Amino acid sequence: MLYFIDESGHDHGASPYEVLAAVAVQERELWNLIQAIRDAELEFFGVRFSEVGIEFKGTKLLKKKTFRLAGEGDLIPPDERRDLVRGLVVRGHEAKQTGVQAHVTFRELVAYGQAVRAFVERVFLLMGRYRVKTFAALVDPAAPRHAEAGFLRRDYAFLFQRFFYHLEDTSSDEMGLIVFDELDKARSRILLDQMSGYFLRAEVGYRRSARVVPEPFFVHSDLTTAVQLADLVAYCASWAIRLARMDKPVRVELEPLARLVFDLRYVGRRLDEEGGQEWPVYGMFHLDDLRPRRERL
Repeated sequence: MLYFIDESGHDHGASPYEVLAAVAVQERELWNLIQAIRDAELEFFGVRFSEVGIEFKGTKLLKKKTFRLAGEGDLIPPDERRDLVRGLVVRGHEAKQTGVQAHVTFRELVAYGQAVRAFVERVFLLMGRYRVKTFAALVDPAAPRHAEAGFLRRDYAFLFQRFFYHLEDTSSDEMGLIVFDELDKARSRILLDQMSGYFLRAEVGYRRSARVVPEPFFVHSDLTTAVQLADLVAYCASWAIRLARMDKPVRVELEPLARLVFDLRYVGRRLDEEGGQEWPVYGMFHLDDLRPRRERL
């Protein structure tokens, strides 16, 4: 099982919540999913994103302006919409290369907004078709942070816990490989050291290393489709998924997409050995404190 991880809102910009998100994809389904997404690019945009420099990211595709424009005109028939969008993005790409401003019509902008909305919806539906599971730690920006530099943050630890449970539910011998969006080398090294401490020296982490490989892979997000999926999940979660005690503003226009993401979340059940009761375990959860137990106490 492959777990692709990305984050949103950690720059403390406009995002209402920090989100550490992941998508779980079975190896045998990954290439089929990628091909289906590439086919969707042609269907809705008439061109592959890689050919015209479109960034497959929430901050680029899901802007407020894009959704506002999508609703400012009549619903454009799919074939006409695709032709309008292709002309727009191809001229826009050529303008970036030449420095000459491209001519843009209002109808093209409306078509682009509607195409983006339909494309992202299709992507999330494809994720469901190929049995992708979503995970997300939604963190309050004001959450207290841990003081120990070598300590693995609680959002990471809780996410890895859910990966472990998901693997147990999937099969008796399934292993999990973690794939991160590449950070700068210094940050990557810090994260590697923190993960090593968690999986190799902490008792609970050591048990989970039997199913989750402690050393992750780092990839370029713009070249790795599944990391871009995690980015879309993180963006939608930050702006339109609200769990208990989460009261930050919501972008209403993103709620239909966020519901698709939410419906794909991992849900399991675990037995409380002390109480003998079963409790639900959710792949999406809210944290308002990132400190370890000993610091919170």
